[in-house]
Amino acid sequence: MSVSFGKISNRGLIAFSHDLIMAALSFNIALYLRLGSDFTSQMTMIKIGTPLIAILAAITFYVMGLYKGIWRYASIRDLVAITKSTSLLIMVFALLMFFATRLEDYPRSAPLINWFVLMALLGGPRFIYRLLKDKRFNVADASTTSKSIPSLLIGAGDGAELFLRAIERNPSIPYKPVGLVAEKKSRLGLDIHGVSVLGMVDNLSDVLEKLAKVHKKPQRLILTKEDWPGEKVRELYDLSEKYGIPLSRLPKLTDLKSGAEEKIEVRPIDVEDLLGRPQKALDKSLPQSLVKGKRVLITGAGGSIGSELVRQISSFGPSEILLLEASEYALYSIDMEVSRSYPELKRQALICNIREASRLNHIFETTQPELVFHAAALKHVPLVEENPLEGILTNAIGTRNVADACVAHNVQSMVQISTDKAVNPTNIMGATKRIAESYAQALDLQQLPCRFTTVRFGNVLGSTGSVVPLFQKQMSQGGPLTVTHEDMTRYFMTVREAVELVLQAAVLTQKDHALDGKICVLDMGEPVKILHLAEQMIRLSGFEPYKDIDIQFTGLRPGEKLFEEIFHGDEPPTPSELTGVMIATPRVRDCERLQADLKELENLSLQKETQCALDKIQVMVPELAHNKLD
Repeated sequence: MSVSFGKISNRGLIAFSHDLIMAALSFNIALYLRLGSDFTSQMTMIKIGTPLIAILAAITFYVMGLYKGIWRYASIRDLVAITKSTSLLIMVFALLMFFATRLEDYPRSAPLINWFVLMALLGGPRFIYRLLKDKRFNVADASTTSKSIPSLLIGAGDGAELFLRAIERNPSIPYKPVGLVAEKKSRLGLDIHGVSVLGMVDNLSDVLEKLAKVHKKPQRLILTKEDWPGEKVRELYDLSEKYGIPLSRLPKLTDLKSGAEEKIEVRPIDVEDLLGRPQKALDKSLPQSLVKGKRVLITGAGGSIGSELVRQISSFGPSEILLLEASEYALYSIDMEVSRSYPELKRQALICNIREASRLNHIFETTQPELVFHAAALKHVPLVEENPLEGILTNAIGTRNVADACVAHNVQSMVQISTDKAVNPTNIMGATKRIAESYAQALDLQQLPCRFTTVRFGNVLGSTGSVVPLFQKQMSQGGPLTVTHEDMTRYFMTVREAVELVLQAAVLTQKDHALDGKICVLDMGEPVKILHLAEQMIRLSGFEPYKDIDIQFTGLRPGEKLFEEIFHGDEPPTPSELTGVMIATPRVRDCERLQADLKELENLSLQKETQCALDKIQVMVPELAHNKLD
């Protein structure tokens, strides 16, 4: 093997020289420990063995890659590498010494002693160097300069350990941990890097009271785990407000693991932290198995859900992606984004209103999609209340048009995005989405070559027109924030998680025919009170609710409900094999009857017979409770 020292850095050469000296020294120390006063009588063996072990060490340590690591960050991995290298070196050395001396003068126990001595001589200096560079042995003894912020770490897991290790390496990080609180009772009384676990998260108030009594009250509460449930974050946030201690969270674990400790800053809690839920990592092999190598069409490709579908599906290697959108600007925006992010991906940007069946069929005939994700819809309740015929033609008739095109052109699967407002609807938007659900379910039960999957979920954080961006805009204008009713609640989830679960649900229904005609309902966690959300968003911006920024109650808008539901009373939920996805058993309608009803509804809407169209919806969705139909 050719040995090239040019690939070793200058600091690596210093370490390399150190290790060769230690190897040569270890042979002499091992002999002395074994022979004692007879050591000096073995000069011939010493003259043979010392240069031999040094030469072997040079070859072994280089080949084993001991000089790729940084001493300051020496870890268990480095110790394992040293152990392997030392073991290999001693075995080869003992073998060569056997051929050179037949072990007549070289004690048989000497190689074992040599192994222990060399391990100490190689590992010890690395450990001492790291301690010296860290400048201290315990996080709890961190410099208490005026810039240090006494902090209580919430969570005693991997995130906390990485953060404490970062502080060990860089005492200039401006946080002084005064303790930890753990989720697991088994960690009480233990410590991480010298910082004690003082109590449980559920008993945080008691921990804060005790710290205050000994004059160690923290000035910052820091969440050390990425996937705290939204309801738990809201609870901790309320507690932090009560004690006047800011609540923050660590950077992502990937940032802590990167080694850039000098850049580490905790970040404020944001609204996604308050509303989000623990997000499971997506098993990318599932949607990739569905999408890879397929022609995929997404309706409503420029919308909040549609555009995220485009992003995620593009990453799974489809053969072509077909972007179908009625809004020219929205289509242009997502098309440009895909062209930048996936320049090699074949794509088509198709302007189309899903109400136009002839245009849809022409697109399907010329592009031959294999998978269709149907996200196009009119979703704003008040606007659809003002324009009910438009909602009917887009949400109900448009979905029928897309589904019929899928059947006519041999699409493998259609995935329909639905909403919790379809459950016991009190507005036209929810009723039209319930009709769309019913049609997809009815077709799926026909055992056609095309599978139809319906996925239902609630509000998506940050989507256009949703409450969060509305509150943010109102705060930027100085308020007031407008809440329709003090008791109103809603379900929330992030757009990324919603789309991930949509993709996984699509895979689930493809392989399990027991789910024919059923609805996949995403687990939305606990509903959030909109008034509390408004108050917390004001506090997150550094203001006092009702004092700096007011909150006004405007009354329920037409078609609004106080409480959203995700299951109808006749849809008993059952768990699925996917975490975060539940299965609803649908109320099934006859497919032919539903097709006739949809044709009649379309004619009434096109003829502008508003009241007759609404009456027809009442017949098709008997659970609809609408003020115009009472």
